[in-house]
Amino acid sequence: MNYHGDLSKMRVTGETPVRYYLSLSNGEVDMNELIDHKIRIKFTGIIHCVSCGKVTKKAFGQGFCYPCFIKSPLNSECIVRPELCQAHLGNGRDPEWEKEHHFQPHIVYLALTSGVKVGVTRVEQIPGRWIDQGAWKAITIAKTPYRQPAGQIEVLLKDHFTDKTSWQKMLKNESAVDIDLQKEKNRAQDLITNELKEFVSRGNQPIHEFTYPVNKYPVKIQSMSPEKNPVIESVLTGIRGQYLFFDNQYVINIRNSSGYEIEFSA
Repeated sequence: MNYHGDLSKMRVTGETPVRYYLSLSNGEVDMNELIDHKIRIKFTGIIHCVSCGKVTKKAFGQGFCYPCFIKSPLNSECIVRPELCQAHLGNGRDPEWEKEHHFQPHIVYLALTSGVKVGVTRVEQIPGRWIDQGAWKAITIAKTPYRQPAGQIEVLLKDHFTDKTSWQKMLKNESAVDIDLQKEKNRAQDLITNELKEFVSRGNQPIHEFTYPVNKYPVKIQSMSPEKNPVIESVLTGIRGQYLFFDNQYVINIRNSSGYEIEFSA
């Protein structure tokens, strides 16, 4: 099979194990079917901005040209700092985009990757958001009608839970298996101030669990990139988060390579 097109975040479905699909211009590739097979990814040297589609010499963020990196609502400050979001006030880089994406119900959650992480996302992005982070368990703490209060809750909890994923530990499957996520959820909710208590998800919430199509987790991780590895030709040995594993050691982050044009074959 031969495909070409620009890389973008892999589509996922919450099966057991998680199923991954790579979307390219002439078709969608079921990546799970290719595990234990040699695949070839050639980066052509062309990068298309994920926002405007124009060719750019360098990608900023996750695939933006510089003007879109500065101006696109897809890269606004409230993406990483949701407490600053003003979508509910009709403000933002693009108020219509903000209304469609941020003036929508959001959840605050705890996810287990290597440790306990607090995060915020739109309700409609679940479970994909958890899978993209490589979480093996996740639970909802609170649900808000729009983005800003979810961010405010996250800020309260950052002193007690990390808001970052240790991607190296996640990819080596160094997981905190003895953590009781229901107890952590209760502890988190006790830390939420009274003005935000109305958004708390009461009682025991379901714990969502995920397994990933990885044959063997590596002891050491070596990261690859389009610039350093213009051609990757190796056996695909697993997928977790948005990472592809090769030969049980090398990894590449597909989402971070968004906008890079490739030729793909298997």
